[in-house]
Amino acid sequence: MSTRLRLALADDQALVRKGLRALLEALGDLDIVIEAADGAALLAALQGTQVDLILSDIRMPVHSGIEATRLLRARGDYTPVVLLTTFDEPGLMQGAVDAGAQGYLLKDAEPEALAAAIRTVAAGGRLVSPQSLALVRARLPSDSAAAVRLTERELAVLRLVAGGYSNKEIGRALNISDGTVKNHLTEILARLDARDRTHAVMKAIAARLL
Repeated sequence: MSTRLRLALADDQALVRKGLRALLEALGDLDIVIEAADGAALLAALQGTQVDLILSDIRMPVHSGIEATRLLRARGDYTPVVLLTTFDEPGLMQGAVDAGAQGYLLKDAEPEALAAAIRTVAAGGRLVSPQSLALVRARLPSDSAAAVRLTERELAVLRLVAGGYSNKEIGRALNISDGTVKNHLTEILARLDARDRTHAVMKAIAARLL
């Protein structure tokens, strides 16, 4: 029996907020218990209501999602935060991480990816949108892995690993078994000469494979 998650949802656009609420609650295990139109309203509501995760737009009036996250952390509230944005900008992602957010996702993500991100972060994981990997490519040195060639399926697995997905979630997304996911990961680590999943992702980014 799955555990239901209590969420706080903040976005200054009412239509976006209502659409996200309908989408998430239709999944069956996510309950929106706080709905806020700006960062100040979110902070006030969280003082009286406990949630498992905060899903917030980055750009909002009064306090942005980044500012609200920073203020939450300053008052000792470490509820997991996933920030959403329309703009794939390096400063926003870095600001989200610096403020203490555990997740950063573009608003054009597929609904399944958003739901997976929420569950991953609520369970203690961290996640950035795979699209945002492009922001760090230019900052990384070239790598000997550049000569490595991965199959399309291996690349698909690695992209999901980069997005913070578990083996089970990767298997579900690609319609393959957990054992097959593990086999692909073993092959990926060997090909990239990587010590673990995170090292494999970083080497793949440096080699322009992702």
